[in-house]
Amino acid sequence: MATSTVSPTPVAQGWLNYRTIWRWHFYAGLFCIPFVIWLSITGSIFLFKPQIERLLDRPYDHLNITGPHATADAQVQAALAAVPGSSLHFYELPTAPDNAVRVIVGKGRAEYRVYVQPQTLQILHVVSEDDRPMKIVQRLHGELMMGDRGSMLVELAASWAIVMVVTGLYLWWPRQATRLAGILYIRMRQGQRIFWRDLHAVTGIWISAFALFLLFTGLPWAKSWGGYLKKVRTIAAHAPVQQDWTTGRSSELAAREAMNMPGMDMSNMSADEHAAHMGHMAEGKSLLDPAVAFEPLDRLVATIAPLGLAYPVLLSPPKKPGGAWTAKSDAQNRRLRTTLTLNPTTAKVTNRQNFSQRGLIDRISGTGIAAHEGQLFGLANQLLGLFTAIGLVLISVSAVVLWWRRRATGLLGAPLPTRKPRFSWTLALLAVVFGVYLPMLGGSLLLVLVTERLVLRRIPPASRWLGLSPA
Repeated sequence: MATSTVSPTPVAQGWLNYRTIWRWHFYAGLFCIPFVIWLSITGSIFLFKPQIERLLDRPYDHLNITGPHATADAQVQAALAAVPGSSLHFYELPTAPDNAVRVIVGKGRAEYRVYVQPQTLQILHVVSEDDRPMKIVQRLHGELMMGDRGSMLVELAASWAIVMVVTGLYLWWPRQATRLAGILYIRMRQGQRIFWRDLHAVTGIWISAFALFLLFTGLPWAKSWGGYLKKVRTIAAHAPVQQDWTTGRSSELAAREAMNMPGMDMSNMSADEHAAHMGHMAEGKSLLDPAVAFEPLDRLVATIAPLGLAYPVLLSPPKKPGGAWTAKSDAQNRRLRTTLTLNPTTAKVTNRQNFSQRGLIDRISGTGIAAHEGQLFGLANQLLGLFTAIGLVLISVSAVVLWWRRRATGLLGAPLPTRKPRFSWTLALLAVVFGVYLPMLGGSLLLVLVTERLVLRRIPPASRWLGLSPA
């Protein structure tokens, strides 16, 4: 939603039709702005997840410990007893000897975080992972608390937001400007019309690159685009691909369920086998002998603790009796992540995979995700993300003000098309490229074009209101 200060007549003869770009910028903004504001607010909160979670967990740290700690095995057993019928998902290594032990257990599709007093085994707190405040913010941000459908809706909005930013850059890019006023800084003394226009344009110039980065790096989590990427990678590798992130709510829940049934490959399971193992899970049964399942934990903790892996460090049990345990750093700065495989008998590390040893796409995506979450380079990363989010809100609010002030009564206010629009191969090629890279955008674009051509243009009142009639 931009109001141009440059006459469209000479520009329209160039390699892209200026008025067409303006119209698509308007329509993209009309759809995206509510989502952009929502994602900016929730994303700004999530940027400070480490600080917020440390504050929320303060009651369970710096406890009064007066004697030796119980064994890690006993701590896990206490956590499992606190959630009857559950199985161990992760044992989190404490960051200090006087902190409560965090044990993550699973039951069905639910995961619970159990805070255990390390000496007395008293259960200090039990909370569903889905009820933790930052998990709620994450789901509000990524899926609108609507599961896979919400994830696809956010992906659709993000795809059109990319169109909005790119077209906005084209519209506002200085062509014959001799001054920096209205380009790099806002003119404050030339009336409200100029102020709001400059606020929209100047803010966009400053944050567009950062906004595009956030939009593109958020796509791997999305249900549709993340699955799309995984399929492309599987075809290219001629083998199944394991990614270090889930795609959509159903993917996350499936991963939780798989951890409840060690030793079983769910993808090749028959219907009867699936039902039988779901029954085992519902009854709290495990393929691991509970009497000896967690006995190696203390030896493994003694091996891992001195290695200095980035917090949080999670230990997970083997998928089959006698199998290897896994220890991993689950740091939000994914470049610090390390995964270890350990022999439960000898407590020796049998395999180590650092971030640098992962595939190129995993390293690119992991670095992008870490920056997206504000964890790649500390506080400066968080502040840069906050600056971008505030800029996106300013762009959105100023766009609404500009639209409201310029629209004619009784009309939507879209820029009118030219009477004889020129076909642009460049624009068509860009639409195809964006449509292939962003399938949700491509599908919705085709739907919009077909609906406009076959339906809306044939209804005069709708055509006039939407601005489909040429000037």
